[in-house]
Amino acid sequence: MQIHNLSDENSILNTFISEIRDVDIQKDSMRFRRNIERIGEILGYEMSKSLSFKTQNVTTPLAEIAVKTIDNDVVLCSILRAGVPLHNGLLNYFDKAENAFISAYRHHLENPETFEIIVEYLACPSLEGKTLILADPMIATGQSLLATFEALKPFGTPKEIHLAAVIGAQEGVDFVAENFPKNTHLWIATIDKELNSKGYIVPGLGDAGDLAFGEKLQH
Repeated sequence: MQIHNLSDENSILNTFISEIRDVDIQKDSMRFRRNIERIGEILGYEMSKSLSFKTQNVTTPLAEIAVKTIDNDVVLCSILRAGVPLHNGLLNYFDKAENAFISAYRHHLENPETFEIIVEYLACPSLEGKTLILADPMIATGQSLLATFEALKPFGTPKEIHLAAVIGAQEGVDFVAENFPKNTHLWIATIDKELNSKGYIVPGLGDAGDLAFGEKLQH
């Protein structure tokens, strides 16, 4: 897997990351969602540099000019519900993409430290020969991304796979790298060092879904 950690270079991205981590700024859920969306836009821009391009002629009011435009059939798939703001940011840039949505959540077993990933809802177009962008803001253990990828397999074999994430734990990133095809690209805003005993990223930012849309009842 090719890992593109955008925090390796300083940019305005660092400001958005700092704000989604800040416990005081997090209280503004609209700003939290907008920052995730802006991070998605940056990830999409950087990702676009690796895609295929074609030359086409465009007629302006004054002349005709040849320009290079993206030549990929993109399918953008996000994991509900935390993935919605990230999906919107990517869709702002890949506005002609087909869209897929999937639900994946942690079902805790006998104690809070053990869980399995449950996939229930899935709506997806054909993936055969297309460019799949799989978006999940947080890569903690990496199990949600893998479960999602397995659930998408009946819809066809993508030509290429790009993963988009905001924050990942090194353990989760390593797990994803081991279990996805070798030619997969991971575009991630930053990588944290560890997980706690409950499988949450440290320092991380907390629960992205709750911060974006409000706290949920656990079942």
